[in-house]
Amino acid sequence: MLLTLVAAYLLLTIAIGLYAARRVKNTTDFAIAGRHLPLFMIVTTTFATWFGSETVLGIPAKFIEGGLGSVVEDPFGAGTCLILVGLFFAGKLYRMTLLTISDYYRERYGRVVEVACSLIIMLSYLGWVSAQVTALGLVFNVLSAGAISVAMGMVIGVLSILAYTLFGGMWSVAVTDFIQMIILVVGLAVIAVFAGQMAGGADKVVAFAVSKDLFKFWPEPNYKDMVFFFAAAITMMLGSIPQQDVFQRVMSANNVKAATRGPVIGGVAYILFAFVPMFLVASALLIMPEQTAALLKDDPQKVLPTLVLEKMPFVMQVLFFGALLSAIKSTASATLLAPSVTFTENIWRQFHPAGTDRENLRTMRVTVLVFSAAVLAYSIRMQGTPIYELVSGAYQVPLVGAFVPLVCGLYWKRATTQGAIAAVMLGIGTWLLFLAMPWGTAFPPQLAGVLAAFVGMAAGSLAPQWVVNTRTPHRPLMVDPA
Repeated sequence: MLLTLVAAYLLLTIAIGLYAARRVKNTTDFAIAGRHLPLFMIVTTTFATWFGSETVLGIPAKFIEGGLGSVVEDPFGAGTCLILVGLFFAGKLYRMTLLTISDYYRERYGRVVEVACSLIIMLSYLGWVSAQVTALGLVFNVLSAGAISVAMGMVIGVLSILAYTLFGGMWSVAVTDFIQMIILVVGLAVIAVFAGQMAGGADKVVAFAVSKDLFKFWPEPNYKDMVFFFAAAITMMLGSIPQQDVFQRVMSANNVKAATRGPVIGGVAYILFAFVPMFLVASALLIMPEQTAALLKDDPQKVLPTLVLEKMPFVMQVLFFGALLSAIKSTASATLLAPSVTFTENIWRQFHPAGTDRENLRTMRVTVLVFSAAVLAYSIRMQGTPIYELVSGAYQVPLVGAFVPLVCGLYWKRATTQGAIAAVMLGIGTWLLFLAMPWGTAFPPQLAGVLAAFVGMAAGSLAPQWVVNTRTPHRPLMVDPA
């Protein structure tokens, strides 16, 4: 019965997404919803995109193992990223009326940096989307009591998301995000209240977490712990800023106020509501201590699904899996769309500059399909990797390769194309070197990479210039005034 209701929910979201797809007439509609989304939809779509499988399954597993300090990357770093985007980046980028974040790199630095940063951004999505696909496979496996394998569950999940993202792009993603966020917030809030009652009261759950030192946030006051803690914090806090999914939400706003305020409100809401899954996993330790202890050793990501399936009534099961699927689908649809749009606009158009808008729209849809297949294959290959690690690892690439050219381009007038190229090369090169060498155990590779990128930007921009900006004229957006 539960599996049937889940299937019905999937069909309903597909129908809603396909209905919203009727608004798509050109590439601007597909990529950034024609810049028509009001503030409340910018808030819901930023919140829903961030609140994915890692928040419901990954964060609680990390929290129960190492306390708040172990989840500094997500939700604290991830939520702060949205706040920083709204405060320091959204206004400047929105006024440029660009289609992708990589368009900014072309405008500021030229084609070489545009292509390099596009590839970096696209590569980073593999881990994030794979985390959502992995969670979908886990959900179907659990709901079917093992009758549906994790791999087959991944296939079913990807097809359900692809069904509307392929046709409706950002319009379908935004509308389904709005519906899914309501289900997510209501479902998890009700379950948290019910779980607190089962555990003897919310106060007992909080007291238990305090007794286990789970609210400890700051690391030990020694060099190594502090520097690795700082590196973990900035991985998603800064590495998520030069990302197409964040940029799409900014550019989809119908005015600059919505573009700047939406991410800030969404980021604050995300940090606060991410405590709900952490509360639930702490409740599980009181409700079923022995079983939870065994699951923590085997697969911590199964603690919450097991708690709901074995200890809660059917209504709560429906609410939980509805909320979980909402979280996963909202994130997965966004992260399938973002790299596909980037590829078409910033890679494909290099070789087909004379293509019509209709041809580019068709290319975007084909790219969504191809990227979905690639992500599915990668997810099956990486099966068994913790969801939290898939997500956090994905953001190291844009942190060391794309963040410095973006922030320096916006806030340092002397930044040059030569400096941007040096930043990308030194950032990526240093990061890979620290990953390959024993040095990475003494100093965080991502921190070494981003510091090297700043050095490269400064040195390359201030040195005699041998590389020129090869920018091309900006292509105006096709926005329906209605």
